[in-house]
Amino acid sequence: MSTATLSTDTTETVRTELTAWLDENWDPEITLAEWWGRLAAGGWAHPALPTTAGGRGYGRDLCSAVSTVIADAGVVGPPMGLGYMLAAPTIVAHGTPEQVGRFVPEILDGSAAWCQLFSEPGAGSDLAGLQAKAVRDGDEWIITGQKVWTSGGQYSNWGMLIARTDTEAPKHQGITYFAINMDQPGIEVRPLREMTGEALFNEVFMDEARVPDANTIGGLGNGWKVANTTLAVERASLGGGGRQPISVMGGPKTGRLGQPVGDILKRTNRGAEGEGGRGMGTDAMVRMAREAGNADDLVIRQEIVKLHILGEVNRLNLLRSKSGGGRTGAEGNLAKLAMSELVRRSRDVGNMIIGADGMLAGSSSATGGVVQEVTLFSPAPAIYGGTDQVQRNIIGERVLGLPKEPGPPRETPFKDLPQN
Repeated sequence: MSTATLSTDTTETVRTELTAWLDENWDPEITLAEWWGRLAAGGWAHPALPTTAGGRGYGRDLCSAVSTVIADAGVVGPPMGLGYMLAAPTIVAHGTPEQVGRFVPEILDGSAAWCQLFSEPGAGSDLAGLQAKAVRDGDEWIITGQKVWTSGGQYSNWGMLIARTDTEAPKHQGITYFAINMDQPGIEVRPLREMTGEALFNEVFMDEARVPDANTIGGLGNGWKVANTTLAVERASLGGGGRQPISVMGGPKTGRLGQPVGDILKRTNRGAEGEGGRGMGTDAMVRMAREAGNADDLVIRQEIVKLHILGEVNRLNLLRSKSGGGRTGAEGNLAKLAMSELVRRSRDVGNMIIGADGMLAGSSSATGGVVQEVTLFSPAPAIYGGTDQVQRNIIGERVLGLPKEPGPPRETPFKDLPQN
C-alpha cells in the first residue's frame, strides 16, 4: 500500500510547468499510443497517483489544474475508462509492488483497458450477496458466475473481479478481489443496448475462467475492503465534475492506438462506447440560451445560476475533504448524489431553454440532439455507481448513526443466509 505524501507544488507552478511541457511535447501527427506514452512518462497521465506509481502525488486541486490546462490547450487527455478511474488507484492502494509495476503502467499509457466485474443479477444494492464463485486449483482460481452492468466490458483486456472464495465465512469476509484476464475462452461478454441506442453496459458470463493466484489484489478474503476502495474512488470520481479534456477509451480493442492523435480532436466527446459526460455545464447552457434567443428570460437565468451554484458547492465540498477540513467520511457519497442531481437539473434546464425542440431528435433538432441525449440518459446516474438510495443509506448509517435495517447477525456464514 502506498504511503507517499502529497506534492508541495502550487497551482501556479503546475500550470506553468505543464504548459511548457505541452508546448514541447504535443504533436498531432504522432499516434495516440505515442502521445499517451509521453503523458505517462512525464507523470501527467494520472497525477493523483504517487510518484512511485507513475504519478505526481497531486491532490484534487492540482489534478483539477492539470485537467484544465490540458483542456484549455486543446490537446488529447489521458486514456479514459475504468482502468484509469478505478483500477489504478485501487491497485496502488492494495496491490504488491510487483502488481503495481505490472498493471499500472499499461493503464497510464492506454495499452490496456479495464472493466469492473462487481454487480450481479441478484447482487446490486446488496453487493456483498454476490454468488460468483472462485475455487482454488493449485496456483490458479477457477471462476464461475455472471456479472452485469459491466461498463466497457466489450473493449476490456482486464477486469476488476470480486468473487466468493469462502461460503463458510460471513458474506462480507468470504470475498476476494482479482485482476482477471478478459481474453480467455471461459469469458463471454454480451453488450446490453439502452434506450439511448448505445451499449455502455454488458453482461459477462464466466464458465470456469481462470485467474492466477498471483493476481489476487489485497489478499485472500479481503475483497470487500479492496472493493470499498474501488467504490469510494468511483463515487468521488463520478461526482467530481470539473473541466475535462477530450479523450477516448484506452486499450487495443477500440482500434485507435495507431491513429494520429490529432484525429481524436475531430471527434465529439461522445460515442458508441459512452465516452464523455452526460450532463451539460452552465457555459453550454448560456450559449444555448443565447442561440435560442431567451438568454434574458429571468426564470431561465435563475435556473442556470442554480445549476452553477450546485456544481460549485459540490466542487468546494470535495476540495474541503481533500484538505482535511470538516471531513465526514461521506464526501464521495455526497458527490455522487450531487452528480445525479446535476444531470437531472441540466436535463430540465436544457429542455426549458429549447422548448418544443426537445421533441425532436438528432439532426432534426436545432441543437443536434444534445439535450435529448441528456434527457434519455438522465435516469442512469442515480443508478450506476451505487443508487441514490444506497448513498443515502450509507450516509445515514455511517455518518449520522442511524440504525441499520434488521437482518441476520453479521457473523452468519454466507451459506446459511437467505439467497436473494
